[in-house]
Amino acid sequence: MKIEHIAQELEQAVRQFGLEVRREKGNFRGGRCTVNGEDLVMLNKRHPPEVHVAVLADVLRELPTDTIFLRPAVRDAMEDAWLRHTETEDLEADAD
Repeated sequence: MKIEHIAQELEQAVRQFGLEVRREKGNFRGGRCTVNGEDLVMLNKRHPPEVHVAVLADVLRELPTDTIFLRPAVRDAMEDAWLRHTETEDLEADAD
């Protein structure tokens, strides 16, 4: 499955939890935030789909993803992103 399709399906999953997903240009990575009292997810338009997958997976990590259907390839990509995120946090902790 192409990474662009995985990003689209993860974006749809985030929307199933009632979160708006916005794509903007700027100097930011992206993630979940509150703007004018509205909970939403920001994605940087300038970033490639791989970054969008990582950002969306981080958001979904805090949500009950076991309650929604995700294609196996999409769920695998999300869980791989979770694993990479955890490994990065471990490396950063070791550096301190």
